[in-house]
Amino acid sequence: MPQSAATLHTGSHDLPASAELSRFMAEAWAPSALPDSARVPAHAVTPARRARLSARFPGERLIVPAGELTVRSNDCDHRFRPHSAYAWLTGLTGEDQAGGVLVMEPSGPHGHEAVLYLRPRSPRVDGDEEFYRDRRYGEFWVGRRPDLAEAERLTGIRCAHLDSLGAPTGRNAAADPELAAALAELRLVKDAWEVEQLQLAVDHTTAGFEDVVRALPRALAHPRGERWIEGVFGLRARAEGNGTGYETIAASGAHACVLHWIRNDGRLDRSDLLLLDAGVETDSLYTADITRTLPLSGRFSPVQRQVYELVLAAQDAGIAALRPGARFRDFHRAAMRVISEGLAEWGVLKDARGDLHRRYTLCGSGHMLGLDVHDCAKARAGAYLDGVLEEGQVLTVEPGLYLQPDDETLPAELRGVGVRIEDDLVVTAEGARLMSGALPRTVAGVEEWMGTLLDARA
Repeated sequence: MPQSAATLHTGSHDLPASAELSRFMAEAWAPSALPDSARVPAHAVTPARRARLSARFPGERLIVPAGELTVRSNDCDHRFRPHSAYAWLTGLTGEDQAGGVLVMEPSGPHGHEAVLYLRPRSPRVDGDEEFYRDRRYGEFWVGRRPDLAEAERLTGIRCAHLDSLGAPTGRNAAADPELAAALAELRLVKDAWEVEQLQLAVDHTTAGFEDVVRALPRALAHPRGERWIEGVFGLRARAEGNGTGYETIAASGAHACVLHWIRNDGRLDRSDLLLLDAGVETDSLYTADITRTLPLSGRFSPVQRQVYELVLAAQDAGIAALRPGARFRDFHRAAMRVISEGLAEWGVLKDARGDLHRRYTLCGSGHMLGLDVHDCAKARAGAYLDGVLEEGQVLTVEPGLYLQPDDETLPAELRGVGVRIEDDLVVTAEGARLMSGALPRTVAGVEEWMGTLLDARA
């Protein structure tokens, strides 16, 4: 269970505090209450979310932890991000939520009462040294937490001290597959507020991609230009939101053939492509997920154009397959038909039938998007992968070709070329709306966009 707030996490070199210091530290602090009007941004929509969860499990105690701090090295923790289900149900998204637990207590024949167990703001009283000595939770070390009354106003949920939680029995989302699946499935269809947050994430990500293009001259001159690109995008992500929604992939040349290339330690070459897969996560924790493959010279070579246009045609086919009632897997199949036929036309495959194209595509062509970059992954197959699309779902369409540099089934000129094009879409009554349409996708559009940004920089 969560560690008691009474335990001080002090450094190994800290000196003991004298009684005189303890008394002095407790004196003469001005009030600093949060405004009475402060509310979490999702305050208006979380009650309906909790009601939907309650209806799934009548009469059962449900436990949804935020998670605990994790050590990165020695006495340094990773930056904390609460579990997505906890954030979705409470609206609490900050780093101060480490250790928090939402408990849905059965109330009446069918309903539940939500109770939040939190580590509240430590009192500045003689004998309580946490606020100035505790390196892990102390206010002077990591920032202020709300007290219990403030937390209740922020969330609209009854709050209690974490130390009073004890060891409750019930379904725990961290260990119960059925509860975890239900929480994922409830998040499959986004409400209007969530779509707004996702659009905000997409808009910030678009700005980050523009930053990257403007920074290309500096990145090309640096011995680890991929890291320069990662840093430029990361600045935008931290300035506009919580950070990146996942580790940025800045893959140049043959690195683009490694699907999750996050080492980002390569040099950039003007003759190569740059595959940039990146997303800003908003303060509300919703993330975008966009990929563009850019010619570092500003112009696609004939071979680069050949590969890019096949991937683009596959993406267009996938997007055209999105509509309510379509099978989730339909857009992937539509994209792969285009890829297979193209590879057969090139002579890489003898036949467009079968699944041999997978040697060059490796993975699926998209996924749900939301609080997690691969959102709702614990949903049952029948509700997600083998299910049908519904209005309000947000997903990516991202076919790619990864032509490995040592693949002797390929002509030499194709080896080492990797292209992925990824966009974010929301399913509508008519089909799907392209949320990331501000970033060009066509060869001509990409070249013109890059040229305009680089000219403006000059």
